[in-house]
Amino acid sequence: MLSYAIAFIAFILFFSNPIIKLFAPTSSLHSSRSPRPQLNESLLALPSPNDTALSCNADAYSVHILSSAPLVLYIENFLTQDERSHLLDISEPLYEPATVTNDGGATTHRDVTVRLSSVALIPRTDPVRCIEARARALQGWRPDRWLERLRTQRYDAPGGHYAHHLDWSSNAGGWGRVGSMMVWVHGDGSAEGEGEGERLEGGGTEFPLLRLKGDGAQWCRFVECREDVHEDAEQQQQQQNGRQQDESPDGGRMGVIFKPRPGNAVYWENFRPDGSGYDEAWHAGLPVTKGVKVGLNIWTWGRID
Repeated sequence: MLSYAIAFIAFILFFSNPIIKLFAPTSSLHSSRSPRPQLNESLLALPSPNDTALSCNADAYSVHILSSAPLVLYIENFLTQDERSHLLDISEPLYEPATVTNDGGATTHRDVTVRLSSVALIPRTDPVRCIEARARALQGWRPDRWLERLRTQRYDAPGGHYAHHLDWSSNAGGWGRVGSMMVWVHGDGSAEGEGEGERLEGGGTEFPLLRLKGDGAQWCRFVECREDVHEDAEQQQQQQNGRQQDESPDGGRMGVIFKPRPGNAVYWENFRPDGSGYDEAWHAGLPVTKGVKVGLNIWTWGRID
């Protein structure tokens, strides 16, 4: 009898959780989730009764998956030339010195050693609302997620930068900044036919903990590759010796620097499904050494899946 009792207890322990999941109503499985916190609607891109009907151009961007965990997408032609010009025009009178926060707190201060740039909280004009709609569609119109008001960031030479940081600060009861998108708006002559200013130098967006898999040759249009860096023979050898430990057997390498290509974008998710944040989302806007870089931040705030 004792052996039967032990076997029965083992059966219950092993199968009870799947059985509960199978037969319990879906709502009860999520009953422990915290309710939606109060939203500061002035900082969210929410529909307004005064909104006019939108007539947006058909999407013409293409998407490349760089990583699946965390999800990182590189997006070509996310912005049109007209949209980029509009963003520059409406941002110019609104720029203010960028600030930083401490531990996700409400107080802000300026610290140019951490962040040297100007920021503009831009109005929700029709072209801006079309960009918002495109960003929501890219993310699958998921419920309990809202775009934050769009902001442009201007980085001037010499030294405009944003030191390494995470866009997520914490998991606030199952809610947080779940997704981030950096869109490059302008890069002063950084590409053929792009602007009339001096060529942009520096200003890449670096993810030092993100692994680029494979030989990476196909990515050299979008990320910095070894041939992009001019080093003397001794420096190259030192770099090569250091890279030996960073490369995986499939030829992948640790660390990605996205080139600031106007009109293109990178999107990444900040949280794992279990609510913990991705360390791989640690990133920086590297110093601009020549020219001007303007980026567009599109942040998504909501429930962590």
